[in-house]
Amino acid sequence: MCAKPVDTAAKSLPEGGKARRVYLQLLDGITRGTYPDGAALPAEQRLCVELGVSRVTLRRALDALEAEGLIDRRAGAGTRVRTPQQKPKMSADFSTLMPQLVQMGHETTARLLSFSYGVPPAAVANAMRISPTALVQTATRLRLIDGQPFSHLTTYVPEHIARNYSESELATSPLFRLLERSGVEVETADQSVSATLAGPEVAGHLGLSVGAPLLTLNRVVRDAEGRGVEYLAALYRPDMFKLQMTLSRVGAGDARHWEPVVNPTRAEAAE
Repeated sequence: MCAKPVDTAAKSLPEGGKARRVYLQLLDGITRGTYPDGAALPAEQRLCVELGVSRVTLRRALDALEAEGLIDRRAGAGTRVRTPQQKPKMSADFSTLMPQLVQMGHETTARLLSFSYGVPPAAVANAMRISPTALVQTATRLRLIDGQPFSHLTTYVPEHIARNYSESELATSPLFRLLERSGVEVETADQSVSATLAGPEVAGHLGLSVGAPLLTLNRVVRDAEGRGVEYLAALYRPDMFKLQMTLSRVGAGDARHWEPVVNPTRAEAAE
């Protein structure tokens, strides 16, 4: 039996494209501090002019912000900003991301949302270089820091490897540890980072509005023979997780360029 998902109702963006645009613009201003805690928002008439929308559209956006506790509207007193509660955050240096993600598994908790065996999506099979009809274990977990969800992780592992550990073990142990215990010798990994928008299910688990921006990380892990042993599709809340990189200016003349600085001490500590 799978663990229950976080009991967090998905918030909804306001109806209509213009109202959603205004909502996101005002939300960005609040989260970035353009409108600090306690500050009064401009009058509705002025906001309508600045944002190029009708008062009905503006009020839809304000209703959504008020429902999320980000503004306080009082008749005759205007609209004031309420800074959202500070959330715990995780960060990782992109140049040493792999060992830091492993360390993150030890410093945070996970909740298993689903667990099953079946054929993988075609894109996953292709990336792992396995047969499209090969069975894989698909597991979805929610990772939390201080009890607050910050990432939604879906992993695909070939059946012959995944049968070496149980559903309950996956719910309580980092996957890398289980893979190594299964005799897998990880050699390389390819990963990419992009962005997407939260769908209803993921938004509900992460406590976000439907359509909220998410940071995505896709990773294929391979063994010494180049076989795919894990595919990870991770979604992170950008307000609780960030990737950073230290760069150094190297070279001379026209060949001078930026290169990432790898900190071996930090990487070894994380491992």
